[in-house]
Amino acid sequence: MNKKLRLLAYPYSVWMGIFIVIPLFLILVYSVTTGDIHDASSLKLSGESYKKVLEPIYLNIIKDSFVLAAASTLICLLLGYPAAMIISNTNIKYRGLVLVFFIVPIWMNFLLRTYAWMSLLSPNGFLNRFLMWLGLPKLELMPGQGAVLVGMVYNFLPFMVLPIYTVLSKIDKNVLEAASDLGGNKIVTFFRVVLPLSVPGVVSGITMVFMPAVSTFIISGLLGGSKTPLIGDLIEQQFISSRNWHFGSALSIILMVMILISMAIMSRIDQNNAQEGRKV
Repeated sequence: MNKKLRLLAYPYSVWMGIFIVIPLFLILVYSVTTGDIHDASSLKLSGESYKKVLEPIYLNIIKDSFVLAAASTLICLLLGYPAAMIISNTNIKYRGLVLVFFIVPIWMNFLLRTYAWMSLLSPNGFLNRFLMWLGLPKLELMPGQGAVLVGMVYNFLPFMVLPIYTVLSKIDKNVLEAASDLGGNKIVTFFRVVLPLSVPGVVSGITMVFMPAVSTFIISGLLGGSKTPLIGDLIEQQFISSRNWHFGSALSIILMVMILISMAIMSRIDQNNAQEGRKV
């Protein structure tokens, strides 16, 4: 039986090798070399690409990328946790309908959703026209970091709500009743029971929002323009416009390492929470 299972795993191993391992290896090679990428004999080991990353202009782009990603993740958490609680406490007859409102936007094309916000936030968009109709001053959101932040929150909010809702909906109601019987009010029950039990969902939500937010380039490219270049835009530019695959590969490796470090930290927090839960 084990041999049959191994045979079934071979196609997946080949697929991973061709589409994951080999591309990552090539990116790593390009990041530590210089020369013509189409001529392997011209490639020479060099750390110039990584040295270039240390230039102030690129460090600021990396910093802005992580600041905006962290801000969007925090806003998604502040908005998503109450929304997940409301959904989990909704009557089961209507719970599916409420979930649809969060799931439907995911079904739409990511690019179309971002274009929709362009028509809303542009200088002559619907929002500013409405404000002018009310006699209020126009909002200069787009292009800029404000529009990018709005776009990130809108696109990634469902990925925060759904994992938190999944965890909250599985909390045994008897546990909450026991906390109430022991004298705990709603606030005490939330901080002492509900919040600790929902940490795995919060960790999953933060990971699912932060990773795509820090590497996005469509949202920043359309809503931020040239005023808000992020590391995703910079990588795209190096591979498509500038044709500097070596520098683009170095940026990709750095971004991947930073994301892996962030994931390791969140995984560590989740493990510590699980260990504390077992002790209790």
